[in-house]
Amino acid sequence: MYKVTLPSKDIPKKWYNIVPDLPMELPMTTQTEEGQQLANLPKIFSTGFLEQAMSQERWIGIPKEVREVYDKIGRPSPLFRAKGLENYLDTPAKIFYKREDFSPTGSHKLNTAIAQAYLAKKDGAEMLTTETGAGQWGSALALACSLVGLDCRVYMVRVSFQQKPYRKTIMQIYNSEVIPSPSDRTEFGREMLKKDLNHPGSLGIAISEAIEDALNDEKVYYSLGSVLSPVLLHQTVIGLETKKQLEKIDKTPDVMVGCVGGGSNFGGAVLPFIKDHIDGDIDCKFIAAEPSSCPSLTQGEYRYDFGDTAGLTPLDKMYTLGHDFIPPSLHAGGLRYHGMAPLISLLVHEGIIEGRAVSQTDVFKCGTIFANVEGVIPAPETSHAIKVVIDEALECKRNNEEKTIVINFSGHGLLDLQGYNDYLEGTLED
Repeated sequence: MYKVTLPSKDIPKKWYNIVPDLPMELPMTTQTEEGQQLANLPKIFSTGFLEQAMSQERWIGIPKEVREVYDKIGRPSPLFRAKGLENYLDTPAKIFYKREDFSPTGSHKLNTAIAQAYLAKKDGAEMLTTETGAGQWGSALALACSLVGLDCRVYMVRVSFQQKPYRKTIMQIYNSEVIPSPSDRTEFGREMLKKDLNHPGSLGIAISEAIEDALNDEKVYYSLGSVLSPVLLHQTVIGLETKKQLEKIDKTPDVMVGCVGGGSNFGGAVLPFIKDHIDGDIDCKFIAAEPSSCPSLTQGEYRYDFGDTAGLTPLDKMYTLGHDFIPPSLHAGGLRYHGMAPLISLLVHEGIIEGRAVSQTDVFKCGTIFANVEGVIPAPETSHAIKVVIDEALECKRNNEEKTIVINFSGHGLLDLQGYNDYLEGTLED
């Protein structure tokens, strides 16, 4: 069987919150002594979003209106067997990939964008403001806002704004305003431009600019595409569907892999399985693949840090390279973030998740292999996970082990062709 599908009736009716099932306590969010970061949260996020962030309930109901849109965008997404990749590698491993690229904007990001737009509209917002790196998150939020009737403003990291112009076009088609960051539209953006008029930008800076907008207008809320617990919560539709699909073909995962920038697609795919692992029902290895040039999990410190560069966000305990870290201008713009989701960071710290860093040239090499044997061009972000899957499958070959490997195929790369072009022409740098 090459494809495992589920009917619309199997769209999850509840999101899974792992917090009450953790064998250890998730470190509390805090703030600086002189700061107002916690007090500002109700000005930044919708009430519904904050309630989910603080919830200790294992299961949180997905509103009917959100489930209807999930159905409209193609959930449940299919699970494919990567038979072509298995044959190419001559491995006894069985490789499966969850097709989140089937969404209208080409990635998993819509799963939380729809939920956040719905919650903000319900709370009386007129606009959502956000940041985006590669543009996948910005595209998803632009569509979600269009569907629920909200305005949308996106601060796009300047280097990605230049590298990926058609992501900007998609956001504009969905009636969103797209601004290269750092910009002259905000106080913090102007401060960054004074230091460097050609500043390449970072997700941390773009977050600061978007939050500044929310703090200055009571009808504007901020929306985040990764890192925070409610975002990972919304993405658990991926893992919940995958569980049903694997059960349908009587398979249990031995290895699960996803790329990580802030941790949302990886967390959404693996958190329902991590509960089974903690309970002793499965024995599975969970691998989070990150860029070697932005290696928060493998080279960062586990400590409290801000989620943005200006320090407008509260302090969360995470693996971080420092909130003022400016990453290189790699093509996997969605992974250019200084920190990692507190939930993922905790599970890495406890040894339940393994972080693994891979180089940019290896990423595009593996993405090109996958495209040729499976027919789908992966996003550069997704190709980080593909590199790790190939390594694990080859390890199975050396040890003659028939493991089941599952990858969350987080997005396609049809709007990331400049990176592939640089790789094919031999000009790509690590």
